[in-house]
Amino acid sequence: MMANLPADILVELEQAVAACPPDRCARILSGIVQLLTGHRDRPQELLARVVDGVLLRLTERVEASALVQLSTALAELKVAPPETLQRLASHDDPDVACPVLLKSQVVSATDLATIAGSCGERHQRAIAARNSIEPEVTEALIKRGGPICLALIKNPGTQFSEAAYAALIARADPDGEIAKALVLRPGTPDLVVRKLLSPKAPAKANASTVPPAQHAAPVPPKLPCPADYASARPEIVALSRVGKLNDSTVNRFTIRGETANLFTALSVLSGAPIEIVEHVMTDDDCEGLVMACRAARLNWATTLAILSNRSGARLSFVERERAQQIFETLLLSTSQWTVRWGEIAASANPNDPGHRGTKMGVNR
Repeated sequence: MMANLPADILVELEQAVAACPPDRCARILSGIVQLLTGHRDRPQELLARVVDGVLLRLTERVEASALVQLSTALAELKVAPPETLQRLASHDDPDVACPVLLKSQVVSATDLATIAGSCGERHQRAIAARNSIEPEVTEALIKRGGPICLALIKNPGTQFSEAAYAALIARADPDGEIAKALVLRPGTPDLVVRKLLSPKAPAKANASTVPPAQHAAPVPPKLPCPADYASARPEIVALSRVGKLNDSTVNRFTIRGETANLFTALSVLSGAPIEIVEHVMTDDDCEGLVMACRAARLNWATTLAILSNRSGARLSFVERERAQQIFETLLLSTSQWTVRWGEIAASANPNDPGHRGTKMGVNR
């Protein structure tokens, strides 16, 4: 498709607005895009507004392929015809709308939120993949539900308001992906994480239930009594025998606060006595607990959930980085030996009055 020179385009504009064949409209449309993109010395904002009305009328008379080209070109501009851009962004055809929804910095957050409230799935995914997403757009997408919530959580450019966090908490199944993704996302407020991991987390929540993040004093977990262990062990052993004592099961015990089941599961999976599991769960240093989880062949997501849930307070960024580094560098054999017979086992010896304060310092 040959494009007109800018001087020729300006002469043809009035004729194009009235009526002309679709192929001629497409030719003029291409020339206008050249005006907007190829002449950086012109006052771009003024030019964009001058041609906005013409572009609007031309978009009604060209094929979808021409609109896709127009959308792709305008999406890259820092200054673009606003009404034309808005029409393209709200177009029913995702091939036309998605380039603008994904990349354009000219479309306002208000327009994006409005589109997000009624658009199709491909439109939603394009908005959720933007480099930066305003809180009101995030809220509008969360209301749509479904996989788009996960896409927002995994996008580091998404901005969450208190209302958005509350809506996600209300949607989060404790065993599901939303809770896991939010817990693992850097920057999620501590209070949100505690609500997700708490066994008493409400099924419904609103913005008033999510005040600004604040630090709470760690609360050591209440240790189960022998009767609790005796009740839990038959089920845990049975799950282990049929291959169902896995990350998903342990994560469920953690999130629901089923302490006896969790401790017994760690003991069975790692081969460590229950006294050692109690010791590493109550120790101030996370290293022993990370070793126990590694010895139990749990993955990092489950290990992080256990670390976060044991005291009711989220790990700091530095603590989490250290714990993950330990987890990723530990050998399975080293972890298993240490929690069964090594220094952790020795430090957990109830006959040693000072065992609670012993640090491991194991070579990895």
